[in-house]
Amino acid sequence: MRTLVVVRSLKMGGMERVAVNLADAFAEAGHESHLLSLREVADPLRPARDEVRVHRLNLRWWSRLTGIGLLLELFARLVINPLMKRSLFLGTGVMGGWVFHRWLRRAERRYGRFDRIVFRGVGTFELVWTFRDERARYVLENILHVRKVGWRGRLLSRCLYDRRHLVTVSHGVAESLDEAAKCWGFTPASVTVIPNPCPIDGIRQAMTEPEPDLPEVPYLVNVARLVPAKDHALLLRAYAAAGTSMPLVLVGDGQEREWLEALAEALGIAERVIFAGQRANPYPWMHHARLFVLSSRFEGMGIVLFEALACDTPVLSVDCPGGIREILKGDLEACITPHSVEGLAEGIRHALARDKPAIQEAWLENFRPDVVAKAFLASPSRGN
Repeated sequence: MRTLVVVRSLKMGGMERVAVNLADAFAEAGHESHLLSLREVADPLRPARDEVRVHRLNLRWWSRLTGIGLLLELFARLVINPLMKRSLFLGTGVMGGWVFHRWLRRAERRYGRFDRIVFRGVGTFELVWTFRDERARYVLENILHVRKVGWRGRLLSRCLYDRRHLVTVSHGVAESLDEAAKCWGFTPASVTVIPNPCPIDGIRQAMTEPEPDLPEVPYLVNVARLVPAKDHALLLRAYAAAGTSMPLVLVGDGQEREWLEALAEALGIAERVIFAGQRANPYPWMHHARLFVLSSRFEGMGIVLFEALACDTPVLSVDCPGGIREILKGDLEACITPHSVEGLAEGIRHALARDKPAIQEAWLENFRPDVVAKAFLASPSRGN
């Protein structure tokens, strides 16, 4: 089959990495795989498999070039968005959908008709929300937060979710979607739960690459953007309360870094906390760690958990809404702690007090690329 994965950009990020992994998964399963980025970035992520054809479409530039797209964007920026926050896409996505459709027609004249088109993330299909096609699948990476019932939620959700074939990365995301559908009054064409693919072989190859900055002693690690949703403040407080001398390494960067550095100083743990920054290859940091710790307020899937497991590293996670229980089930339920400073601190102490457990291959079975690729190519079914 011929597949197309569409993503907003190929910048360094969890959702973007998953889009690349899915394109690789289609290629690995023997399909003709294409990957389209709708924005230019300086140092884009690249597929591991050479068979994946990578395309770039500067969607904003081409939309503005139509003239109508520029006018709609200005109207949305000056009128709609001030009245209704986070609604700029209502203007930009009108011509964005038309430009994407034109690009798709040209691509299909060259390569042939695509059998499946997969849009990864709400931010991606906001850019092309007027495009509709039965072959399209729209992947929701995170839970939907229904704060109140009103005309704004009804309008935006009708544009983005109504009568579309939706895919959620976990049952937790699917439950939040069902709640949103009831509150905002939209009806998806279908809802299918398909987890993110885990490129186990690629991860295990990447985790052995040299990394000169690794600590020389055992350490705890977290890999995430330094943003409020990941709740590194909780992690720092729990780490301080756990009383371990083992260093804590934070791999990632973001808006909260300066504040988190100040918090580590205030907690008296600054000399034991290493801010490693953004890393193109985080897997050596995961592989050599004694324990991977996740402290998020919510996680659509929790991709870093099975990446850490693929790196043969035990994991620990706070109990949070979303999809962590899709991964941490069965024997791994013991890796979930209460979502509190005391609960996470006790979990860290308990995990470090016992021998490092062996990772079982069966824990990763549902996330293997061939399994995920097959699920995307199957016919959709409500609540699958």
